Amino acid sequence: MSAHLTEQAFSSLPLHETLQNGLRSAGFEFCTPIQAEALPLLLAGQDVAGQAQTGTGKTIAFLLATFQRLLTEKPTPNWDGKQPRAFILAPTRELANQIANDAHLLNKDAKLRIVVAYGGKDYEKQKTAITDGVDVLIGTPGRLLDYHKQRVFNLKSVQAVVLDEADRMFDLGFIKDVRYFLRRVPKATERLGMLFSATLSYKVIELAYEHMNNPEKVEVAAGKVSGDRIEESVYYPANEEKVPLLLALIKRIQPPRGIVFVNTKRAADRVWGYLESNGHKAALLSGDVPQKKRERLLKHFQDGEFPFLVATDVAARGLHIPEVSHIFNFDLPQDVEDYVHRIGRTARAGASGVAISFACEDYAFSLPDIEQYIKHKLPIATTSDEVLEKPQPAKRPEKRPPTHHKKQDRGASRNSKPRHHHKPAGNKTN
Repeated sequence: MSAHLTEQAFSSLPLHETLQNGLRSAGFEFCTPIQAEALPLLLAGQDVAGQAQTGTGKTIAFLLATFQRLLTEKPTPNWDGKQPRAFILAPTRELANQIANDAHLLNKDAKLRIVVAYGGKDYEKQKTAITDGVDVLIGTPGRLLDYHKQRVFNLKSVQAVVLDEADRMFDLGFIKDVRYFLRRVPKATERLGMLFSATLSYKVIELAYEHMNNPEKVEVAAGKVSGDRIEESVYYPANEEKVPLLLALIKRIQPPRGIVFVNTKRAADRVWGYLESNGHKAALLSGDVPQKKRERLLKHFQDGEFPFLVATDVAARGLHIPEVSHIFNFDLPQDVEDYVHRIGRTARAGASGVAISFACEDYAFSLPDIEQYIKHKLPIATTSDEVLEKPQPAKRPEKRPPTHHKKQDRGASRNSKPRHHHKPAGNKTN
């Protein structure tokens, strides 16, 4: 059995038969730690505030609890047969899509009506899907707020509410929208409430206690997530050595599938340019890549056509990319939690992975905080051991037309700590 799984079998849980069938046909047999801890509480009707990264199985946990509630309890007396009975909020369209994919997997026999709504595309199509009737509504705050204000749906019949990646809702400036929704669902004692977050910070816990019914805290420790199966190391290159070092490591290691993380859009363009001009096909993902192109690039990366993805944190949040073998922190993140999020992209579902970080002149100051947070020192690797090469000049990314949605370009919220220098374009249309 994978180290990532517990001995708790799904078949031993009191789940509705259609859900057991869905789990069997999807090949799920044993629970991950977060599922084993959260599901018995949720199935007994207890609200849960869970600390868990992406990749720990939290999505399946909250979907099973949500579906179970809808399949075993009668709708509210005021339900008209069309309004959502479950409401799931996610900070990004990629995460919303991933949740919807997992939901369809479990829904094979349950036949619940699942709709996903997010900004950037399909405005009328998503609207029609909701008005045709929906049981489980999944989406991002901006688009759902738009529909709600137009009375496309109401939240009066909701029996289960999920807030996923709550910490990111704060970071991306959505918390006002989230509170708007939480004030419009039935009161906490009349519904099941679930909140998941990579960190249960003071802000997140306050949100949980304000809008949930005495939630039980369930934690999968960050140390567990970052430490066990990921081989971590840190180099100390000078700024001008970073690109030659990255190219040297790629040449030596030949990673089958790697993500290179940077802190700004400008750095993303530059690193992508060097990879491309030096013979390494790469997808470029920063906040302002149009949605259609973003989906196309991700598909190329997931299908293995591009072995590398260059991404900023905002662009990569909530992406579900299987089988990433190597993570390169070309820039060390300035936020400790982002380090755990980034390296958690590898070593998914019990596999092992490699995370290599560059502590350069600009970002080395972040390292002590990161090591304190993950509760271990990063093993030091030596730049001089690598055969640095003179790179070919960087290719320039094609110019993207400027977006005209000024008011939609909201970055981090005012009350979140300063993050990276770029703003994720179009956040409010998420």
